[in-house]
This record gives sequence, structure tokens and C-alpha cells, in this order.
Amino acid sequence: MAFMAVLESDLRALSAEARRRYPAVKDGAEHAIIKLRALSSPGEIAQNEDILKIFLMACEVKTVKLSVIGLSCLQKLISHDAVAPSALNEILSTLKDHAEMTDESVQLKTLQTVLIILQSPLHPETEDNMAQALGICLRLLENNRSSDSVRNTAAATFRQAVALIFDHVVCAETLPSGKLSSGGYISRTSPVSGDVSCSINLSESLDKSLYGRSSLMRETLTKAGKLGLRLLEDLTALAAGGSAIWLRVGSLQRSFALDILEFVLSNYVAVFRTLLPYEQVLQHQICSLLMTSLRTNAELEGEAGEPSFRRLVLRSVAHIIRLYSSSLITECEVFLSMLVKVTFLDLPLWHRILVLEILRGFCVDARTLRILFVNFDMHPKNTNVVEGMVKALARVVSSVQVQETSEESLAAVAGMFNSKAKGIEWSLDNDASNAAVLVASEAHSITLAVEGLLGVVFTVATLTDEAVDSGEIESPRYDYDPPAKCTGNTALLCLSMVDSLWLTILDALSFILSRSQGEAIVLEILKGYQAFTQACGVLRAVEPLNSFLASLCKFTINFPIEAERRSILQSPGSKRSEPLVDQRESVVLTPKNVQALRTLFNIAHRLHNVLGPSWVLVLETLAALDRAIHSPHATTQEVSTAVPKLTRESSGQSSDLNILSSLNSQLFESSALMHISAVKSLLSALCQLSQQCMAGITTGSVPTSSQKVGSINFSVERMISILVNNLHRVEPLWDQVVGHFLELADKSNQHLRNMALDALDESICAVLGSDQFQDNVTTRSRASQSMETGLAQLGSLECAVISPLRVLYLSTQSVDVRAGSLKILLHVLERHGEKLLYSWPDILEMLRSVADSSEKELVTLGFQSLRVIMNDGLSIIPADCLHVCVDVTGAYSAQKTELNISLTAIGLLWTTTDFIAKGLIHGPGEEKETGISDVHPILKQLNGENPKEETFDVSDNVNDQAPSINIVDRDRLLFSAFSLLQKLGADERPEVRNSAIRTLFQTLGSHGQKLSKSMWEDCLWNYVFPTLDRASHMAETSSKDEWHGKELGTRGGKAVHMLIHHSRNTAQKQWDETLVLVLGGIARILRSFFPFLRSLSNFWSGWESLLLFVKNSILNGSKEVAIAAINCLQTPVLSHSSKGNLPRPYLESILDAYEVVLQTSTHLSDNAAIKVKQEILHSLGELHVQAQRMFDDRLYKQLLAIIGSAVKQAIIINDSSETEFGHVPLVLRTVLEILPMLRPTEHISSVWLNLIRDFLQYLPRLSSAVQNEEDDAEEASTSDQVPDDHLRIKHETPNGTDSISSNRVEGSPSSGLKTSVTAGIPNYMFAEKLVPLLVDLFLQAPAVEKYILYPEIIQSLGRCMTTRRDNPDGALWRLAVEGFNRVLVDDARNSAINAGLDSGASKPERTRIWKEVADVYEVFLVGYCGRALPSDSFSTVDVKTDESLEMTVLDILGDKILKSPIDAPFDILQRLVSTLDRCASRTCSLPVDFVELMPSHCSRFSLTCLQKLFSLSSYDSKSNDWNSARYEVSKIAIMVLITRCEYILSRFLIDENDLGGRPLPSARLEEIIYVLEELAHLIIHSDTALVLPLQPHLKSALEKEKNHDTRPHLVVLFPSLSELVVSREARIRGSVQVLFRLIAKELGLNRVSISSENAEEFIPSTHQP
Repeated sequence: MAFMAVLESDLRALSAEARRRYPAVKDGAEHAIIKLRALSSPGEIAQNEDILKIFLMACEVKTVKLSVIGLSCLQKLISHDAVAPSALNEILSTLKDHAEMTDESVQLKTLQTVLIILQSPLHPETEDNMAQALGICLRLLENNRSSDSVRNTAAATFRQAVALIFDHVVCAETLPSGKLSSGGYISRTSPVSGDVSCSINLSESLDKSLYGRSSLMRETLTKAGKLGLRLLEDLTALAAGGSAIWLRVGSLQRSFALDILEFVLSNYVAVFRTLLPYEQVLQHQICSLLMTSLRTNAELEGEAGEPSFRRLVLRSVAHIIRLYSSSLITECEVFLSMLVKVTFLDLPLWHRILVLEILRGFCVDARTLRILFVNFDMHPKNTNVVEGMVKALARVVSSVQVQETSEESLAAVAGMFNSKAKGIEWSLDNDASNAAVLVASEAHSITLAVEGLLGVVFTVATLTDEAVDSGEIESPRYDYDPPAKCTGNTALLCLSMVDSLWLTILDALSFILSRSQGEAIVLEILKGYQAFTQACGVLRAVEPLNSFLASLCKFTINFPIEAERRSILQSPGSKRSEPLVDQRESVVLTPKNVQALRTLFNIAHRLHNVLGPSWVLVLETLAALDRAIHSPHATTQEVSTAVPKLTRESSGQSSDLNILSSLNSQLFESSALMHISAVKSLLSALCQLSQQCMAGITTGSVPTSSQKVGSINFSVERMISILVNNLHRVEPLWDQVVGHFLELADKSNQHLRNMALDALDESICAVLGSDQFQDNVTTRSRASQSMETGLAQLGSLECAVISPLRVLYLSTQSVDVRAGSLKILLHVLERHGEKLLYSWPDILEMLRSVADSSEKELVTLGFQSLRVIMNDGLSIIPADCLHVCVDVTGAYSAQKTELNISLTAIGLLWTTTDFIAKGLIHGPGEEKETGISDVHPILKQLNGENPKEETFDVSDNVNDQAPSINIVDRDRLLFSAFSLLQKLGADERPEVRNSAIRTLFQTLGSHGQKLSKSMWEDCLWNYVFPTLDRASHMAETSSKDEWHGKELGTRGGKAVHMLIHHSRNTAQKQWDETLVLVLGGIARILRSFFPFLRSLSNFWSGWESLLLFVKNSILNGSKEVAIAAINCLQTPVLSHSSKGNLPRPYLESILDAYEVVLQTSTHLSDNAAIKVKQEILHSLGELHVQAQRMFDDRLYKQLLAIIGSAVKQAIIINDSSETEFGHVPLVLRTVLEILPMLRPTEHISSVWLNLIRDFLQYLPRLSSAVQNEEDDAEEASTSDQVPDDHLRIKHETPNGTDSISSNRVEGSPSSGLKTSVTAGIPNYMFAEKLVPLLVDLFLQAPAVEKYILYPEIIQSLGRCMTTRRDNPDGALWRLAVEGFNRVLVDDARNSAINAGLDSGASKPERTRIWKEVADVYEVFLVGYCGRALPSDSFSTVDVKTDESLEMTVLDILGDKILKSPIDAPFDILQRLVSTLDRCASRTCSLPVDFVELMPSHCSRFSLTCLQKLFSLSSYDSKSNDWNSARYEVSKIAIMVLITRCEYILSRFLIDENDLGGRPLPSARLEEIIYVLEELAHLIIHSDTALVLPLQPHLKSALEKEKNHDTRPHLVVLFPSLSELVVSREARIRGSVQVLFRLIAKELGLNRVSISSENAEEFIPSTHQP
């Protein structure tokens, strides 16, 4: 184990150290090592003495090193219990010898060994051994040769030894264990209240530790007890300056011995209280010693006169008084008398301070003070020591008055308290003068005295709280009747202490508070005030309570008399008076004032139930505070931030005032915790204060009156606060509060009136907003019989709360007061109207009387209240009051005073009807009665997917909230409201009648599904149609004279009028506006209830009359009326036709009406008529969209006829001036907008022909002469295929086109032939907009109708495309080209999809279609593309766009049409390919001189056509687009291509020879190079090659090989190519050389020596045009 190894190591070190000079020690060490190895535990070592002896032998040598090693090893053996008890004497003897050595390390080792022995099981049990061990410590302590460290260690070792000895005593005597620290030396850096709390905790722990022992003292002692007693006696003797017999010590420092005694007295209390011998030593020896030491009547000499010794003496005395006063009554009384006497004697100041510290400790220790007061002051035979202490402390405090340095001392006292508040120790500077030290000492004594007095105060408060906690006294916070007399021990103790000490404490604290300005000391003293005052209140000590309150109020706030004479304190809300007096005096609240006020608030909060008559003084102070807070010059002094509780808010000087104001309010808010009698007392005091101030307002001066008003305002505000916080028990308080408010309202002072009205408003709203009225709302509808009594009481309270308003309104004639009462009523209704139940008759009667008033202000206020009722209160108003609400609303609607009130009242009628109509749904029975559920299921949809459930939900809702109204009453209320609205609809004021009409129809539209059939019939024939007739009649008969607006004033002698908009500056225009609203209302009804209304009797007659009115309105009315009429007629169509709820007769009648209107209005062309036509056309489009399922062929053709007539009228009437600027007429524009909406449905697909043909007629048409020329051109179109003809054409036509193209160009309108375009269309604007729409419709048409229309649409688009010659800058030909491409691409796509299937068209029809397509391509491409046409636009973008469009046409023809599996006949394919060839021949056919002048885009177009021929002739084995049609096209194309190439090659040689040395034009040169390169790349299908003019053996070879990668066309062109070898152009000769190699390869003429390489690697890159 580790201990054995360490021990062996020490033995080796010992052997090594002693091997030279002390061989015996060396041998013994080596022998011990051998012995040690045979041992295994410390117990075996203890049994073997050899190990111990070798260490003792080493110590006997008395050399430093060997002694240190020996003592260290002894310590280890003792610590591990490896020493036998029998060896203790030998060890102690060795230690005694070593204590005499002079080496410091040896002495310290010796002391350590002694302490280890005392702490180990070797603890000496005999007196001799213990005396020997303690003697070693004392000798080293008293040895003059010992160093300081040795003496300090010896003193600490002796103290620990004493503690160990007494611990053994406690253990041996079975006493309570636990040591207590001194309670008299609490930290000086904590406040006094904290010291008292700490002392309470210490006292509790002390009681638990000490009072658990037996109550009997024990005389017999154990051995350890006797040993401790011997030690105590010797310590007492040494402290007295004598010698210690047992310890064998002649002398010792008395202070050290006294310190050890103080330690034992304070930590082993149980020993002295339980063991009689110890108590006797304490009583006879220790007390005698302390009494002798305390005497001050003789001159003290030596150590006894030193402050440290006196401090120890006083601390010991304090311990005896604190811990043993119960058993040492006489001795403690003597001690206390001596301590108090010291404060009177002329002793050194330090001596008095020491005594004051002890007295302060007693005062802040609640347990000690309690024991002292009980044992002495409350005992009739003993001296009143506590009272004496308090008086002594008070005398010390008051002694500052006679000191010359009183101000400096008080400042120092404040500094000490501030330092304590910061948690630091107060100290002087090192270089302070003697005077400063004297002042500091005096301040210290005063501080101790003040803290002692505060300790007494807090002790009384603590004991009072203990009495409250134990139940001896009831807390003042609870509602109870105080007992007559306190009976508990603690309560009696507290009362006795208060009666004995309060006057002395009050005098001293009030004095020091008045003289002190320090923050911390003021705060601490005010805490004492608060604690003692609260304790007096709890104990019902009236005189001390009032005295302390009066003293405290002196420090709160004071208004100097002079300042009151010269300044005016404004109350809140009052107007600032004129500066008649000097207001420079300001109210400044010092920190002391602020803290005093806070203290007062705390006291009032704690003692609110027991203040009683003292409330008067508190209220006067709080009223003064309120005046100060609301003073315009009130401020607070700045304070430092050293003390947190006095720290000002960072927001500025007003923070303290804000806090005080908040505390002022919180005090009255806490009245909810008061007893009801206390609340009444507080209210009585407030009323008394207010009445006293009212009496002095009229007689006092201006400043005084202002202060009085401020006090009244304070009283009123606090009464409201009390009322608000006592709403749960407001009944006994209401009359007292409201009575005072009504008294104030009756005064002549306007400010008091306003104050009273505001207070009454706030009070009523507060009561109605209480929880009891809230509970009334939830339980009113479910009130059981057991609750009726409570509701009745609540009803009486409600009437009592509302009645002051009626009393106030009727009891005065002042308009201001009446207006104030109405404002209060408005506030009540807005905030708490839903809680009222019993007050409605009085409220409504009051509002009815207000409606008849001539005062506009009163009417406005009354109507505001009515609006609140109608908007929010209908559901809670009793049923018998609803008719009154309607009548009152009607009265406000009809009044002429204010227009806005009338308009708003009409809105309230809507609210009423909405509320009443909701009540009609009350169950399935009524629904069945109305017939809505059975006849009209659409009304269920209006209510949602599950109308039955919704009906029940609404019913439950209504039954829960609305008053019970029977069916008859509901109908009567509705008709009453309708009648009012109808009458208002004829009002002369446009705003009123328009609002009434809106409300009428809004009501019918919102709640029509809840009305029965009979009610609907009455509404239609009695209200709706009569309203329409009257509005129409007034619109026709009203004046058309222009109105002048309201006169605003004059300028330059002329009246200035308000401007009126031209749309309503006559009576007729305003009635037109009303008529528009009526029509809009009817439209809403038809939209919502048309299916249901059709079931009413005579509805068809009403519908016919409506149609007649609509026709007349459209033809004769204004534009607004006509549009409203159209919308009214259109509403049933839009809302119900898609749902199948519009019968066919109604639809036909609507179409007939539109037709009649459009036919009748043909002569009208003004803007209004055009707008109406546009609206009708839009309506027709929407009609078809919504009702398309109802349209058959006849109706659809009628619709087209109506629209067609509109178009023709627009074309005929159209003013040419409008089209000159490129605008489409508005009517035609509308037709274009609705055209997509006219798409027929599947069941009438045949009318697609009518639709498209009707609109195709509006596209441009050519005359019959031009048509004949086109036919002739078709017959002569094949002449261009012969090269000779091309030569002839070249000389006949300068631009290289044929005669047919010339004829077509000449046949254009610009060449003199007239077009037979539909009359009336001066340009192509309409056609431009129409073409894309027609193409879209055509593509959407069914397949059958589409093929029927195909030729017509192609012809029409072709005609539009030919307009390029006449109008090349126009958009018509471009749009037509785009449409033409779309049509062909769509057909090609459909042909590819339907390949092999029946496409729906016969072969002749398809042939006709392809003939038309070929005609269009032939005419457009040959005659209008790739040519230099005249244009007004020089934009490069436009030229490129047109060129791109031409290329798109070629791409569609060459890539989409001819390469698709089309079903075109062979002759059509020939025409299409020939068309491309004719376009490709332009560059080569023109003379060289003309080619140079030709634009570049023309040559590019020709080259592109040539590229299309190559593309159609080529074959690509990788592509999958080869088919029969493709084969036929390739055969035609290859022949045309070969012919064209021969012509180009031959023509090139001719032109080159003719030009001589001149170069050919770039276009021609580019063309020939392109042809040669493409010939080299061209690969044709073997089947296509069979049509070439080849030798028979070559054809047979092609048939046998079936090789698709062949170029037999080069063999055909070989003769022409051979002629090019003489060309001057090197590029041409190179290309011909490549072609010759390919021909050789084709004929099998390759050289044998040359590897069969692909000749194509020599082919140059192809130049793409």
C-alpha cells in the first residue's frame, strides 16, 4: 500500500542522513526497514514498537534534519493510527524537548504534531497529558525567542486545541452540537432592516440549538467535562492577570486569554446552560472578571486600558447579555446599567463608540431585545433597561444640537449611511486632520445611535408581524371588526414596547430627519417611520399612530403661504387664467419629500381598514400632492444615482412626479380590499373635502379658487376611482357618489358642470361594464325561476344607473347640460348597450323628444344614439319596442335639418329590415307556407348546398338573439319600412330619394328568398313597378333648365356659385339618375329571383310592360338610362340561361326587342346611339354565350341577321372622315369583339356555313372581268415550261414575267379595272381585323363544314393577298398570307394524321380545294412576290419582314405541302411545281442589263425557288418522308429542274459571249455557281431517275442495281456541261471538272490505278443563298 511505501522511503532517507555521524540510528533504520517489509497494515505497525522507536531515536539526537524527519514520520504514523496509546507519554516528552529547540522549522513541526495528536485517537484523556500538550503551545507562545510565525502558529494551535477540548466536552456530555457565531457583530455595510432580519434568523437557529436540552442543570461531569472545566478556570485566571495552576503557566497576555474566553462563551452556550459547574464559573468568576474590567471610575493601567482589551471585554459582556440573560438576571442588569452609564460619562470617544456598538447590537437583535424587555421592563421588580437604552441612544442623537460641529457631523452621518447603502465601509482619508477625525468619530456615535433606534423600531415591527402570523392579531388587510383588546403574549409585548418607547423614538427620529439631507439616512429613517406606524396601526395604538402620521406628513409637501398668495395652481382640463398674479414661485419636491410621500402611500395601503379618522389628514396631504403634480411649475430636485432606491428615472425630472401620481391613484384603486365601512368613510371624507372647497370658490381669491377647483377635481377623480374598483359592491356606494355629481352639475360654474358630466359618464359606463352586467347578458335568455329575483335586483340597479341621465335632461333648460346628458347616453349605448334590458322605453322616449328639437346639436347627438341602437342593439331590444325604433328612424329620415342625418337614417331602415327579414326564417313550416322550397329549388342554391341546415342555423341564431316577434308583426314591420322607403323615393332631394331606392331594392335583393308569394306580389305591384312608373314620369316631365349651384359669395359685384357637374345640372338629369337606380334594382331582383318570380300570377304581363319600357328607354331616353335598361333586360339571360331557368319565350322576346331597337335606330348616328348599339351588340354576344344551348337554327340565323343589319347600318352610316385616320368604326369594332362569342354549338353545326359566309362577304372582291382574266391565266400557265417560250417572254416583257402576270397586274384596281367590293367599305381596316378572326373560326369549324367552306375561305384569302399590289404597306395582305399559311398547315397536318382514312370530303371537293390553292399560289407567288413593288415605306425592317413572309410562303409550299402525303391530283402538283419554276426563272430570263437593276431581294427570292426545286427532286435515304405523293412530286420536279438547269447553263454561255470582257452580274454568277454545286450534291431516287431521258441500257442498269445513291441527272446534262469548259470563270471550270469526275464515276469510267475514293471529297463547300 502507499503508506507502507512512503514510510519505507522515509526510513531510507533517515538511514542515509545518519550513516556517518549516527551509526546506531542508521542501523536501527535499516533494521526497521526489514521489519516494515514483514508488516502489512498500520495496525501491525502499532503493535510493533521498533518502527516508532527508530523515529523517537532520531528525534533524541536533536539535530534539525533528523528531528524534522522524525517528527514528520511521527505525524504520518499518528495520522494513520499506527501508534499505540501507550506511547503517548514518550511522544509528548519528545515534543516537549523539541519545543525548547531554537530552530523555527522544528518548532513549527512540533506544533503541527501536537495538533495532530489532539485530532487523532491519541487525544489525551488525562489531565497531565492534556496539560503537557497545551503547555507546549503556551510556552512557544510566550517565549520571547520565538519568531512571529511560531507565536502566531502557537496561538492558532492553542485556539484549535481549546475548541477540540470543548467539542469533546459537548460529545461526552451528550449536549446539542453546533456552534453559533456572534449575533452582536452584524456587518456594518448592511441596512438596519437587514440586520434585524439577520438577527431573527440567528435567534431562530439559536433557539433550535439550545432549547432542545433538558430543563434541569447537571452537577456531575464526565472526565472530559472536568478537563474542560479545569481549562476554563485557568483561562479565567489568566484573563484576570493571574497564573494558571493546571496549565503550569505563570502569565499570559490577558487579551489573548480573554479572546479565548469570548470564543468559548459565544460558541458553547449549551455547556454553560446545562452543566452547573460551568455556569457557576461563569457567574462567579467570569462575570466578576468582566465587571471589574468594565469599571471606569478608576484609572486603568497597562493592558486593561487599551482599546483592544476594552473591545474584548465589551464583546464578552455582550455575549453574556445576549446568551445568558435569562439565567444571569442580576449580572445582566448590572452590565446593562454600566453600559448605559458609559454613554453619560465623559469618557474617550472611542470608548463610547464601543459601548454604542454593543447597544446597537442589542437593539437590532429582536430575540435579545424581546428577552430583555420581558425580563426587565415588563418585570415590576427590575429596571427598565430597554427604555434606558432607547433614551440613552436618543440622548446621543439629540446631543448633536449642542455640538459646534453639528452640521459637519450630520453630513458625515449622511455619508456613512450612503456608504452603507452602497455596500462599502465608510472611511476617512489617510491625511485627515484631527478635527476631521473628531467629526468622524462623533458622526460614528450618532450613526450607531440612529441605527440602534431604528433597530428598536424594526424589532417592534418584526414582533408585530410575528403576532399577526401566529394569529394573535388580525391583519389590517382583511375585512373584520377589530377586537376590543389584544390578549396574546406577543401582542401584549408589542403594545408595551410601543407605549414605553414611541415618544422617545419619535422625538429622536423626527429631529434627525428634519436635520438630515442625505439620501440613504432619509430612506432608512422613513423606513422606520413606516414600520413603526404600521405596527401601531396593527396594534390599534391610536395615539402613536396619529402622532407618527402627523410627523410624517410634515415632511411630505408644503405650500408656502407667500407662494399660495402669488401663484395659481391649474387643475387638469381648466383653462389657463390671465397672468394677473406673479407665478414665478414654483413647487419643488426634495428627495426627502418624495420618499416621505412614498412612505405615506405605503402606510395608507397597509392600514386602509384601520385609519378611520386619520383619513382626513392623509387626504389633505394627497390633495396638496395632487395640486403640486398638476402645477405648471412643479419640479423635483436632482439626486445622485448612488442609491438605487433613490435613483431618478432616466426620462427626466417628471419621472418622480409620474411615480407619485401613479402611487396616488393606486391607493384609491386598492379600496377594493377595504372593508365597506372603511370605503364609506373614505368617500365621506372626499365629499367633505369637495363641499368645503365648493363653498369657498365664489368667495375666495383667484389663486384660492383655482386651488379649490383642483381639490374638487381631486375628490371627484378619487371618488370615481373608488367606484370603479368597488363595482362588485356598488349598490351601497352608488347613491352617495352620484348624488354628489348631480350636486356639482347644478352649480353655475361651467368648469364644475363639465367635471360633473365627465364624472357621471365615467361612473355609469364603469358600472354597466362590470362583471355582473356581463353575466346578465349571458344568462338573460336562459334565466330560470330561481334567478328571477337576482335579475330583478339587477334591473333595479340598471334603472338606478340610467335614471340620472333622464333626471339631468328634464331638470334643466341648459342646452349644454342637455347635450352633455345626450353625449353620456351615446357613450353608454356605444360601450354597454348590449347589457341594457329594462331601460329601453325611457331611452327611446327620450330620443323621440330629441328628434323634434329645433337645436341642431341636440338632433345630431340624438341621432348618433339612435344609430348605435339600430346598428348594434336591435337584437336585444324588447319586441314591443321595435315599432318605436322604426317610427323614430322614420322621423329622423324625414327631418329637413341635416341632409346627412336623413341619408344615414335611411341606412338604418335597411338595418331594421335586414334584422326583421332574418326573423322570417324560423322553421320548415313557414318555408312550406311560402312555397319557395317546393316550387323553386334555385332558391336553395342561393342559400348554399344545404339550405335546410342553414335555415335551421339562422333560426337558432335569431331565436337566441332577436326578440320573439310573430309572423304578422314581422310582415307589418317590413311593409311599414317599405312604405317609408317608397315615400322617400319621391323626395325632392336627389340624394335622399336615391338612397331610399337603393335601400328598397337592396332589401328585396338580400332577403327576397325569405318572403312569401303573397308578400312578393304586394312588393312588385305596390312598390317596385309604381316606383319605376313614378321615376319614369318624373324623368319625362321634369325641367331641363340648368341649375345654378349654391351661392358661395360675390366677386366684382357678381354672385359666385358652386360648380355642378354637367351630368346632373338639371332636374331631368337627376331624375334620370334615379331611374337608372330603379332599373339597376329591378335587374338585381331579376338576377336573384327570376325563376321564383315567373311562378307569380300576372308576371308575364309585368315582363311585357318591362320590355316596352326598355324599348322606349333605349329609343327615347338618355344614354345612361338606355344602358341601364339593356342591363336590366340582359340580367335574366346572364344569370339564369346557363342554368336552364330562362324559358324560350323570354329569350325570343329579348331577341325581338333587340331587333326592333336596332331596326328603329337606323337613322341615329350620334355618340349616344353608337354607345347604345355597342351595348346591344355586347349583350347579343353574351346572350349567345350564356344561352347557346337554347339556340336552334332559326334563332341563330335571327341572331346573325340582327348583327348583320348592325354591320350594314354601320357601313352605310359610317363617316369617311373617321376611316381616314385608320380607325375602325365603334360599331364594327364591337362586332369584331363579339365575333368569337358567336361560335355555334355542336347541335347546330350547320350554321357554321352561315356564320363564316356572312362575314366573308365583307372581305374585298374582284370584278367579273378580272375573274375572266384569271381563268385565262390558268389556261396559259403551262407555257413557261418550254425554254423557247421563256426566250420569247424575255423580249416581250421587260421584267421577265409572262403575259398572264401582266394581265393580272393590269387587272388590279390601280390599272383602271374597278373592283366590285361590297359597297360602303372605303378601305381595308375592317377586313384587316376580320381576317384573323375568320381564320380562327374556320379552324374551329367541324370537318364537314370546314371542307365545304375551304374553297370559299381560300378564294377570300387569295383576294386579300392580291391587295399587295394596291396597298403594299397595308396589313391586309400580310394577315391574309398568315391566315392562308395557317389553313394549309392545318390541312397538311390533318392529312398526315388521317392518312388512309376518310377525311369527310369527296374527291371532287378535294380537287376543287387544291385547284383554289394552286390558283392562289400561282397568282400570288408569280404576280406579287419577289418583285419590286412601289411602297411608301422605306424602312429596312418592313422590307425584311415582307421578305421573310415571302420565304415563309415558299417554305410552306416546298416543305409542308409538296413533301406531305397530300391527295392533290397530278395536274395540281404540276401547277404547283411549275409555279416554283416560274418564280425561279426570273433571274436567268431577264436581260443582263435588267439583272443589274433588279433589287437584291428579287434575286434571293428566285434563288430560293430554285433551291426548293432541288429539294423536291432530291432523295435522302436517312429521312422517312418518302411516300407516293412525294414520289410523284419528285418525278415532276426533276424534269422541271433539268429543263431549268439546261436553260440556265445555255443562257450563261450566251450572255458571257455577248458581254465580251465585261463581267456578268453577281446575281447571274451566283445563280450559275449555286446550280453547279447543287447538281454535284443532288442525289435522286432510282424510281425518279427512270423518268429522265436516258439511254435504254442506262435505264435498265438503274432498274437492276436499285442503288439510291445515283446521279443520272448529270448524264442528262453532260452536253450542256461540256460547253462550260471554255468559260472565263475559274470557279465555274472547277465546278464543271468536279461534275465530270462524278459523271465518270456514274458511268464506271474510273481509273484502275487510282484507289476508289469518294469523289465527293473534292466537292467544294456549298454556298447557301
